[in-house]
Amino acid sequence: MSLSEYALLAASSLFVIVDPLTTVPAFIAMTPHDTPQHRAQMARLACCVMEGVLLSFAIAGKWIFKILGITMPAFQIAASVVLLLVALDMLRARRSRVQQTSEETKAGEEKIDIAVTPLAIPMLAGPGAISTAILLQNQARNLSQHIALYLCILAVSFASYVILRVSASGVRWLNPIAMNIAMRIMGLLLAAVAIQFMLNAAEALHWLSALAPAVEPERSGMGVPPVGFWFGCVGFY
Repeated sequence: MSLSEYALLAASSLFVIVDPLTTVPAFIAMTPHDTPQHRAQMARLACCVMEGVLLSFAIAGKWIFKILGITMPAFQIAASVVLLLVALDMLRARRSRVQQTSEETKAGEEKIDIAVTPLAIPMLAGPGAISTAILLQNQARNLSQHIALYLCILAVSFASYVILRVSASGVRWLNPIAMNIAMRIMGLLLAAVAIQFMLNAAEALHWLSALAPAVEPERSGMGVPPVGFWFGCVGFY
């Protein structure tokens, strides 16, 4: 994978899983009595915390796995399941409970400052975003790709801040139909990323090569089944 392809994969995957657009309604709902300036301050702090969390896990993820005895294929499968759950909810145009629960939103409405929790963690830097950062770090093959990943995390954090900063003065510019369309498109992309991570884990565990002989029959010695066989199948159904 070239540097440009890796950077595009990292930026798109992180932005889709962080999903700052669908965080906007909850952000406004949890700060009904705050001024736009105070909302902007909370958005800045939340995005800085998200940036620090994702960078920390991207850098130290492998060491954490070594300490806990977790293999990368096992984590890839677990992370792909988490991402797929989020993607399925996004395809239904709703925010996943993996990223945000109604209890967390209600608790946030009662808090004075929501910047760190629940806005930064888990709404922005939730399990899905952390898993994606670690998986992308594992896919980096050289120093330039590692640097590209860190820059992508910074770029996604800045983009999230811009979106939350613009929404701090109100969400009249936000079109619900456009948001739902964008969420479904991003959900489809995220589902594809999740399946790709799962295939990478299967390839690392040699599952695909083990299944190949069973799925593809040997060409030698395999003739065309007789006509009676096909009629029998039709009669069975």
